[in-house]
Amino acid sequence: MKKTKIIATIGPASCTKDIIKKMVHAGMNGARINTAYGDTAQYQNVIETVRKVADIPIIIDLKGPEIRLKTSQKRILQKGEIIEVGFNGEEVSFNHNFYDTVGVGDVILIDNGKIRTIITEKTDEKLRLLVIISGTIEDGKGVNIPNKRLTVSTLTDYDLEIINFAKKFDVEYIALSFTRNVCDVEDLANVYNGGIIAKIENFEGVQNVNAILEVANGIMVARGDLGVEIEPEKVPLVQKSIIKRCNQRGKLVVTATEMLESMVHHPQPTRAEVSDVANAILDGSDTIMLSGETAIGQYPVEAVEMMSRIANETEVAVKSKVEDTCFVNISDTVSRAIQRICQSMPLDKVITLTKTGYTARMIARFKIFQPIIAVTPDIKVKKQLELTFGVQPVCIDYLTEKDTISFVASKLYSSHLFSDKETVLFTAGARTTMRHASNSIEIHRIEELRKFFKK
Repeated sequence: MKKTKIIATIGPASCTKDIIKKMVHAGMNGARINTAYGDTAQYQNVIETVRKVADIPIIIDLKGPEIRLKTSQKRILQKGEIIEVGFNGEEVSFNHNFYDTVGVGDVILIDNGKIRTIITEKTDEKLRLLVIISGTIEDGKGVNIPNKRLTVSTLTDYDLEIINFAKKFDVEYIALSFTRNVCDVEDLANVYNGGIIAKIENFEGVQNVNAILEVANGIMVARGDLGVEIEPEKVPLVQKSIIKRCNQRGKLVVTATEMLESMVHHPQPTRAEVSDVANAILDGSDTIMLSGETAIGQYPVEAVEMMSRIANETEVAVKSKVEDTCFVNISDTVSRAIQRICQSMPLDKVITLTKTGYTARMIARFKIFQPIIAVTPDIKVKKQLELTFGVQPVCIDYLTEKDTISFVASKLYSSHLFSDKETVLFTAGARTTMRHASNSIEIHRIEELRKFFKK
């Protein structure tokens, strides 16, 4: 079983039932919708199609405090040209008003830094920009203003519309673009109680990542904009640092952007891209993500297949980088004990009974060799765990059973998830109502445990 999980962005190249089915078969574990493009009717179609095909999570990417260009038509900007950009729906405008934050001489980058401009004049709520590096602008292209702390609102009216849409369709995760601080995550959490993935893609987010990690359910290292907002040579070590912090806390971590970028137009990636994906897995990523490769690329299925091949080849060499620290909670301590047991005796599988998914993530962060089957009574938790490294989630309602381990074991046995000759470790919370308190470990040979199954 592939342990590394793959998110594929669904777009015009991949929104049909046939392509989605092929991507799931190739190894897609989650479907991302980028709300920078399209409308809610299209998003609804994607959600309904994905759910007909597979029981996997939907991730809706919220624009948040992301700056984007708004224009009615494509336009080529030539070096030396002056372009006027406003904030109030002009022919070319920005989606957020940062007029009072910037000044003459500030650099404004468009389309992941491909177009470089400098502010030469400010007047009447408009900016005059001198084009230093030419390129083509079009509606929705991202805008970066390096080294500026922009006081723009976390959520726009459109974002709130998308959040209500996500709640209506019970979407598993919302990814918040350009998360800057804890307040951004809390603003989203105040109106959405599902899983929140904070996208780290600017200097302020990097500086505040520890605090953000306290309140977010996971982090996405969004390297495209991050490599524009900070010096690109700093991105690799930032990536490694964020992944390590997430692993330490048992939080979901996704590495994203331009992973197999050349496969937008070509059926094979470059060797450097293959190494990049492999290194993200070796760093400790739970999930790796495809963007344009599957949204608008010519080879969406092949891109997922290639990621799966890289993952299967690489993850056998993944080692835990989790450090021993002070006592956190019971589940944390038990997960450390399970890691040591897995290293010291021949176990075939680890089964964790988990209501929230917490204990499953705490065990998974150690990158143990054995497959982890996470049993939860909550279908939404089951789908969220689909993105956690090494975890195969299963939905079983065991809450009313007295002998929960025997009950769960019998269900898993009936589903052919383990066999008589296997030795399996079970962990669960026994005689406790505390959160994060998986306090028991049982180890059984299945052929013996079967004697205790209910007849």
